[in-house]
Amino acid sequence: MNKLNGQSLKNLLIKNARIIDPVNSIDEVMDLHVQSRKIVKWGKNLQSDDAETMEAKGLCLMPGLVDLHVHFREPGYEHKETIESGVQAAIAGGFVACVAMPNTRPACDNAQVVKYQMERANLLNFNLLPAGTLTQGREGKKISEMAEMKAAGAVAVTDDGNWVVDSGVARRAYEYAATYGLPVMTHAEDPTISLNGVMNEGIVSTKLGLRGRPNASEDIATARDIELTRLCQCHLHVQHVSTRGAVDMIRRAKAEGLSVTAEATPHHIALTDTEFVKYDTFYKMNPPLRAEEDRLAVIKGLEDGTIDAIATDHAPHALEEKDLDIEKAPFGTIGLESAFGVVMTELYHGRKWKIGDVIRKLSVVPSEILKKTNLGRLKAGDHANFILVDLDLEWCFEQKDIYSKSMNSCFFGKKLKGKVLHTFVKGFQYTL
Repeated sequence: MNKLNGQSLKNLLIKNARIIDPVNSIDEVMDLHVQSRKIVKWGKNLQSDDAETMEAKGLCLMPGLVDLHVHFREPGYEHKETIESGVQAAIAGGFVACVAMPNTRPACDNAQVVKYQMERANLLNFNLLPAGTLTQGREGKKISEMAEMKAAGAVAVTDDGNWVVDSGVARRAYEYAATYGLPVMTHAEDPTISLNGVMNEGIVSTKLGLRGRPNASEDIATARDIELTRLCQCHLHVQHVSTRGAVDMIRRAKAEGLSVTAEATPHHIALTDTEFVKYDTFYKMNPPLRAEEDRLAVIKGLEDGTIDAIATDHAPHALEEKDLDIEKAPFGTIGLESAFGVVMTELYHGRKWKIGDVIRKLSVVPSEILKKTNLGRLKAGDHANFILVDLDLEWCFEQKDIYSKSMNSCFFGKKLKGKVLHTFVKGFQYTL
């Protein structure tokens, strides 16, 4: 496993970078001064006699990326990932903060697990933001200790891969979350419909003779959760949207003024279920890669604001697990190290997005959803949480680029354009 070592910034002057910060309406070649790990100021021709100088001509300096959806597996599944290895993968990908899903063992359904995760991350000087469970043990029966978890630092609640099937329990949980101002993050999938499917249900699954997970499983769950949001007046965040039906429902909910936000993943932006012809379990994820019309609907949703953010759903698994038969192998792909390159290739270079819009989806809006104003923007007096990137660097994503403990990426061999070269987290510099 690759290893990054951070250097605490005592006094650094970054010269001639194109500084882009949508929140502060900045897009200009300037200098930026960091002292005692905190941003001092930015501007033209800055001087500091005793500062170390870093020449950044041709590079872009922008707020660090914020991931609303990662699986760091600790406690309980350290053979797949640890908080330390997950943080390494995040930093390698330009992420300065991550929301950790609670499907650990034991589940993150109490203040003690929240505190444990945050303490581990604090030792690593990283902004880890735990999500607690909606229900105890993610079993969909009894509401979790949300008040205590929020007091300990939890930023949201979710049962993640275990959608709460009982709508009565879900209603009470959503009302309770609303009381404490916690976003409800939903993995919108009715398991009674998706059952044991291993990929998207459609023409490709029929040709391959594999059991499918139909769009309806996501669409029905999304509809139910939107109606509960209307009833409970909570903030619903729909995770990894993958179907055109779900996109349409979220669009209508927003038009009605409901408090609904959503995310999409790089793999649902870039890939379709045709990848499954390789019978490669690295393409087995949940929700599954969908048809081309779904992929295009997700991209349109990102472009018109229906889908607010891009999140990786970084889901590490040990190789011996992914080596199992396609029916038995676990769902999930890692995504932290490849995300920026994939998004830049598909959306900035491929669809000619403005770089400011990329930053909004990967950094600004995730920070706003979490109400973390110290992230997603440059702010004098705050810790340095930003990245230096080459927008046009062409590279091929390979195993050597992995910092995660697991290697189950669906992007190996993909040629990418746009790369993170330096990540600054809490005033520590990591050079890739």
